[in-house]
Formats: sequence, structure tokens, C-alpha cells
Amino acid sequence: MTESNQATIQAILTELKDKKGALLPILHAVQNALSYIPPESVPSIADALNLSRAEVHGVISFYHYFRDTPAGKHTVRVCRAESCLAMNGGPLETYIKEKLGVDYHGTTADGNFSLEPVYCLGNCACSPAIQIDQDIHGCVSPQGFDEIIAELGASV
Repeated sequence: MTESNQATIQAILTELKDKKGALLPILHAVQNALSYIPPESVPSIADALNLSRAEVHGVISFYHYFRDTPAGKHTVRVCRAESCLAMNGGPLETYIKEKLGVDYHGTTADGNFSLEPVYCLGNCACSPAIQIDQDIHGCVSPQGFDEIIAELGASV
């Protein structure tokens, strides 16, 4: 882990460790700052909160939101809820995986994209839906996905 990452994590621990129920706020803050939670940070987090490493790791691995590897520049989330799957979400999911060349929880070799499943984006009336970074897109087709990626100015 880099010295910069260690300093960031230490600052977060100093600020949040005394909050009631501090583990989740700390994990969110680390991920927001670094785009992931470095596995090497688990002992420091556990020590600061008087928890076991297993307890901290268990929380990280339980919640799908948390990553233990760096995220790509852009995160693509594909809705896997019933409405999206019923409206051709399955073929769209397959297309996106093939286009990016990664499976869920993976990051493209160039570091541009990470791919994550989600189980509802709340956009059921416009299924199938995806989210790229903070933007939700509805009625997405494979061609529509390509257009969205082109608008980002990112290559796949």
C-alpha cells in the first residue's frame, strides 16, 4: 500500500473511529477516497475499532458495494432485477460483458471500466436499465450502450 493511501486511511480512522457504529462509515470513506478498500488496510481498521480482522473482512465481503481491488475510471452497473431481465436485460448483460471483456466485479485491462451487477435501479418503467458512474440510462440496447460509451469519450 502506498504511503499516500496509508495517510488517507489514517486520517479517516482518526476522524471517524470514535463514532458509534464507525465501521461502515470508515469503510465508505476509504472506498470513496481510494475507489476500493485495500486488503492491507484491514489490520489498521480492525485495530482502531478493537475488532478482529475477520470481522472487518466479513463486512467488506458481505456488502457488494465494497471493492478490494481498484475500480476503473468509470463503473458500469447492470440491473439484474426481474423487470430488466424480462425486457431483454439478459442479452444486454451478455453484450456488455463481451464488449468490456470482463465479468462482474472485474475491471478492464486499461482501467477504464469496472462492471458491477445491481438488483434494482428503480427505473423499471424504462427497462433494461444501466448506471454508468452516477447516471442512470433506461431502455438500453446494445447499440445504445455503445452510444453511451462513445459519449463518455472512453474507448472499449
